[in-house]
Amino acid sequence: MSHPSQLYELLKDHANSDATVTEFTLGLVWSACKAQSLGLAMSPGIPIRTLSWPGTLVGKPLRELVNWVTEWEPYKATVGMAAINCSLNRFELPAGITLLSAVDKGNLSVFEHFLPRLKDKKVIIIGRYPGIESYTYELNLTILERQPQADDLPDPAAEFLIPEADWVFITASSITNKTFPRLAELAKNATTVLMGPTLPWIPHWHEFGINYLAGVEVVDEDKLYQTASEGGGVRIFENGARYRIVELNPTNCMTWLKTRIAEDYTEKSQLTSAMEHWYSSGKRTRFPEFNQLHDVTTRLSRMDTSFKQLWDIHHGALA
Repeated sequence: MSHPSQLYELLKDHANSDATVTEFTLGLVWSACKAQSLGLAMSPGIPIRTLSWPGTLVGKPLRELVNWVTEWEPYKATVGMAAINCSLNRFELPAGITLLSAVDKGNLSVFEHFLPRLKDKKVIIIGRYPGIESYTYELNLTILERQPQADDLPDPAAEFLIPEADWVFITASSITNKTFPRLAELAKNATTVLMGPTLPWIPHWHEFGINYLAGVEVVDEDKLYQTASEGGGVRIFENGARYRIVELNPTNCMTWLKTRIAEDYTEKSQLTSAMEHWYSSGKRTRFPEFNQLHDVTTRLSRMDTSFKQLWDIHHGALA
């Protein structure tokens, strides 16, 4: 198992940006961050009146807020996660299947998509999704939840049940609350789906044993932001968001990495040229976009390593 901090370093590397926050809402269900794009994260759902930073987020650079994802205080971690998704959503999403939601069932469209493959399988779902109980009559289904309802089982059951599962659906809010690394390790022998609007689109999930991503694509930023601000939960799937499924097979992962590497290589070349011009013109102060150049260089190094690992695995399997 890689060190649990590896994921969070990857997230920060990919999401670092000097863009400034223009709007932020801590909604009843979803928190939303706006800068050059919009990103969501599930809100903690814990009433609190003593946060020290409300009124200070707008105008801050995303670079500062994405670091909050490693905080243990749940609201700060949520701000960090929303800022990460805000930054990442400026990139083109990987190729996949867009799910067109049925009315009132948008939040369950991922389960509808996989339903034929779940018959006669032992299925674990991390996190309770409104309406998920409708599948308990046709599936061998167990729901694990931090705040159990009805027949849900509590968190500690994960250690006992996930290693025996055939399919595991992991809520992306587990990234925010820091349980994801352990859940992914427990599910290493299962087919895994990492899902939810909190999902950050980085091309490294295969490194953590994830087989499918089910994140959201934003189709109407203004409507989505308004819905989150007004307490919308499942209604976000009727107002600006829809699920996209991406299978993380080697071919898809390498294609995604190649696309992102090409984008970042172009950006690095432009920044390097600009820096050379900056200093050749006699300026002695620090190149103003040095941080951006450092960020893109770090991302390229990480993606190159990931691509080479996939290449070796894929071509070794074909040999």
